[in-house]
Amino acid sequence: MAFIDIKFPKSLYRALHIPVSSTKRQQLKVLQKLLKRARFTEFGQKYLFDQILLSKHPAKNFQKIVPIFSYEKIYKEWWFRALEGKPDVCWPGIIKFFALSSGTSDASSKYIPITKELIRANTLTSFRQLISLASYNNVPKKYVGKGWLMLGGSTHLQKSATFYAGDLSGIQAKNIPFWFQGMYKPGKKIAKVSDWSKKLDEIVEKAPEWDIAFLVGVPAWVQLCMEKVIERYRLKNIHEIWPNLAFYVHGGVALQPYKKGFDKLLGKSITYIETYLASEGFLAFQNRQNAKGMKLATNNNIFFEFIPFDQNNFDADGNLVSNPQTLMVHEVEKDKNYAILISTNAGTWRYLIGDTVQFVDVEKSEIIITGRTRHFLSLVGEHLSVDNMNKAIKLVSDDLNISISEFAVAGIPYGDFFAHQWYIGTDDSINSESLKILIDKKLKELNDDYEVERNHALKEIFVDILSEETFMNFMKSKGKVGGQHKFPRVLKGKMLEEWLKFLEEVKA
Repeated sequence: MAFIDIKFPKSLYRALHIPVSSTKRQQLKVLQKLLKRARFTEFGQKYLFDQILLSKHPAKNFQKIVPIFSYEKIYKEWWFRALEGKPDVCWPGIIKFFALSSGTSDASSKYIPITKELIRANTLTSFRQLISLASYNNVPKKYVGKGWLMLGGSTHLQKSATFYAGDLSGIQAKNIPFWFQGMYKPGKKIAKVSDWSKKLDEIVEKAPEWDIAFLVGVPAWVQLCMEKVIERYRLKNIHEIWPNLAFYVHGGVALQPYKKGFDKLLGKSITYIETYLASEGFLAFQNRQNAKGMKLATNNNIFFEFIPFDQNNFDADGNLVSNPQTLMVHEVEKDKNYAILISTNAGTWRYLIGDTVQFVDVEKSEIIITGRTRHFLSLVGEHLSVDNMNKAIKLVSDDLNISISEFAVAGIPYGDFFAHQWYIGTDDSINSESLKILIDKKLKELNDDYEVERNHALKEIFVDILSEETFMNFMKSKGKVGGQHKFPRVLKGKMLEEWLKFLEEVKA
């Protein structure tokens, strides 16, 4: 580990060096550890954690005894009491932090419990990813000890009588190890700023003082930050001010739609590292250079289960049916869509996180995120996933040599049948009819079901071209700026209504 210019505590090295074993064994150990820790909580007592631990097949009995929970169900039955300050509800002790997460489709905030154990586990997974850079080829590893600009939520958390609440990124930043604080940018003072525009202005002013090697954050906001720095100092590219910029750590949304926009801002190539950090925990990370997927964190604090994302387990609206099929990590198959259940050391039990994934390498437990259980379009059986959409937009951008930074799709009635309405965010000049034809063509190539339905009930697609600023302004109008907030790829229900109303106001 000589390539890293950081002196880690010895205890951290011991924690990171976990013996190699099968993912099945790792997951069983994680489950047993979670059950032991929580067996005296109200949840553990009700669902017989002691009996599960003593049984011959604890994983199977865990799946049999403990029901599956959506956010609404687990909050209504359990988490609301933890929010009131009651101890030992789903996890030992009092929960002092809650991550505020509204996702991309729900206007009301969700309160996700964050424990000191979860914060520590997230930190350990982060360093496992950092240390994995040792296996990368042709990567300037000497830069790892330089500046890390992390564009996350404010560390100035909302305080109530019994807890603090805010973005997970803000909670994590508030709890970063002391020895990392010298590298962490924008620093404690700027990190506390809640107003995203003001925070961005202060980052731009400080930019010349920093030697940044890592950028960390959601693509849209990182891109905006680089654009503002380049504009402020009249640069040709971001490397003129940060010559050692070598890595971009991203997650939350697919990078493909932003890649061409990023390339315009860079003076040289950088290494892109994907992560899967949700409010509920650090689920996976890219640990191999040029790997197609991210490795699940199977040996830390999360017990994973997978539900085949098909008509046997979900209805047409993406709602889970009763008694769905659930699988452990060693039971999954390659290239099939699965919804994820997680149980963690924050009192999250058999929780349907809402994401869908595919395993691109079963042996290595490597996944790609393909969408959300409720963020897909299947009006007439076209089964169009967010992954299909991302790939189509990437192909279209490459063919037309344009940058499409944002997009969204809605299903709409069309006579007696249906159509897809696309909203495309680009500042490049392009004819909407040409764009429509090409998007349609690429989707037919990527998705056989889509191609079939385009000849039947899915009669038309429409494309509206909007400025990139329009998407940003909508997010600002919803109070969803910076940090972990991203524009929804599929518009349905209330979010669609609000989007259409916003567009009408913009036109007026």
